[in-house]
Amino acid sequence: MIRSQPARAPHGARPNVAGGILSGLWFVIVAIPLYWIVITSVRTQQGFFGDHPLVPPSNPTLDNYRLVLENDFWRYLLNSAVVTVSAVLIIVVVGYLCAYTIVRAPGPRTRRVFNVLLLGLAIPLQATIIPIYLMIVKAGLYDNLLAIILPSVTFALPITVLILVNFLRDIPGPLFEAMRIDGASEWQTMLRLAVPLSRPAIVTVAIYDGLNVWNGFLFPLILTQSPETRVLPLALTSYQGMFTINVPAVIAAVVLSSLPILALYVFGRRQLLAGMTAGFGK
Repeated sequence: MIRSQPARAPHGARPNVAGGILSGLWFVIVAIPLYWIVITSVRTQQGFFGDHPLVPPSNPTLDNYRLVLENDFWRYLLNSAVVTVSAVLIIVVVGYLCAYTIVRAPGPRTRRVFNVLLLGLAIPLQATIIPIYLMIVKAGLYDNLLAIILPSVTFALPITVLILVNFLRDIPGPLFEAMRIDGASEWQTMLRLAVPLSRPAIVTVAIYDGLNVWNGFLFPLILTQSPETRVLPLALTSYQGMFTINVPAVIAAVVLSSLPILALYVFGRRQLLAGMTAGFGK
């Protein structure tokens, strides 16, 4: 009976000690703040001021989370969910249609459209906030969730189209030709061939844009006012004023606001990595 020999390292190869040390140091730098946030959210107010900041609390409590949930957290969570889901759906649908047209109908006109879209990457959001405010007010959308959704879609489209174009260009042309020979229309080709093959890129832009919209602060701050339209990033500032020196309660609000988007990343991380690296290998 022949026994398989364990794989050996190449002759002369040495372990990357420096890389391991730097990786471990980076992990510590990232992990300590996250650890502090979690243990602080279950401290009492007295324990926050009296205990060592990195020592787990002797009497952990969930009262901070209960306090946050009792102060309109669910309303703010629903507003953030509505804004994020609506914006991401519009971004993905419009961005995919634009990217598919640019790839499948090349020409001077589509190249000009693509170049104009790419110019959006160079325009800082802060430089356009005053014109956006005036347009939102004149359109009668001020203090409305649409006032957050529409600008978020506009500023997310350039990078979304760029990622999708690079991915769609990697789909072999003979596949499209085979669909055309079989009598499929352009819509059928897109829905039955391009969309399934570009699922990693779609998940990538959905997660990336979802993170940006969920964490967006400037548009909600400038374009909304009432508590009924307040989203979670803006609500955190109100919690800070509401709870004053009750830092554990504010930290608990931060933890709760990050859980939905963290869960989205956990479930879509493989597609996210695949989509971010696709289209740039050539």
